[in-house]
Amino acid sequence: MTKHSILSHEVIVVATKNAGKVKEFAHALQKLGKETASLLDYPQIPDIVEDGETFAANARIKAKTTGDALGVPVLADDSGLRVFALGGDPGVYSARYAGEDASDSDNNAKLIRELARLQENNELTDLGKLPDGSQLLSKAQFVCALALYDPATGEFVEAEGTVDGVITDIPYGAGGFGYDPLFWLPSLNRGMAELTKEEKQQISHRGVALRQLLPLLEQA
Repeated sequence: MTKHSILSHEVIVVATKNAGKVKEFAHALQKLGKETASLLDYPQIPDIVEDGETFAANARIKAKTTGDALGVPVLADDSGLRVFALGGDPGVYSARYAGEDASDSDNNAKLIRELARLQENNELTDLGKLPDGSQLLSKAQFVCALALYDPATGEFVEAEGTVDGVITDIPYGAGGFGYDPLFWLPSLNRGMAELTKEEKQQISHRGVALRQLLPLLEQA
């Protein structure tokens, strides 16, 4: 990637319409002294078909499609939840687990239903309960793949981060978004949605991936 491509732009475009992700990226990219724009600022960009079989493939699709359309370097992520008891689902379908127009609450409700079905059939490993009686249903992992695409060179810079946790049968916390309320962090004895923005940035899958990517952006 050419030396001037990223840091010569005052604004870094992030290929997402997810307001929660925009806030997290903006918080992290402040370290580069750059402002963050998103697809919410470019309504002329149509919805992007994410038909990759991996998180990394979808991140590349979003970055390239947006970068070619706007003619500027674009950062994209694809992230989601792997639930081990469900064979890795919802995986790349995390955002649309309960349907194409599903809300976070729709997706969370479906996740609980699917795990409850396994529990009724005695197909879940007993992971115990939290002190308040909440059931620990399945080990899980958040995954974030990042791809930075430069349309001037056609090259990508990529990084990936993960964080391990356990899915609970009731939500914890009012922060975060997506599956955060159901994602318990045994190492912190707290739920992902109970963390502050700064705390989440330190341990989350997106935070891990961004810490890997930022030095590469500074070199780009």
